[in-house]
Amino acid sequence: MVKAKPHPDQFGFDFATPAPARGEAALAGLEKRINAKVGEILNSAHMAGHTREVIAAEMSALLGERIKRSMLDAYASPAREDHKVPFSRLIALVIVTGRQDLLDPLMREGGMAILVGEEVHTARLGNIDREIAKLQAERKRVVSVAPIIRGGRN
Repeated sequence: MVKAKPHPDQFGFDFATPAPARGEAALAGLEKRINAKVGEILNSAHMAGHTREVIAAEMSALLGERIKRSMLDAYASPAREDHKVPFSRLIALVIVTGRQDLLDPLMREGGMAILVGEEVHTARLGNIDREIAKLQAERKRVVSVAPIIRGGRN
């Protein structure tokens, strides 16, 4: 398994349009990929000086339920097929470690991409620009057919 480098609090966003997996067995092996990603997240956190015990304690506080280091160890092992990672715990792990960048590839398998925090404003700006362009195009069409009202006297 390749160890993830510690993140600089921001990851390069992939602007490729994600397409959801389709077809028979398109998501086969997803649980193992999730386990491997958990391992990658935990390894990168360890490289940044965070122990699994501390991560488990922070996840416990966030979720309001007991998370143990041994659970994290089991979640990080693709060979432990009996230890599927609940989505709530995966999200808590991502939040505690700040590794949204490592969750993004898994989400793209479902046709989704991750924006983190205030990045949503950037997406909103893009949407506003599209709306403005649409209104400008409509204005141009109307200008081409709009007469001056009653001779245009002042």
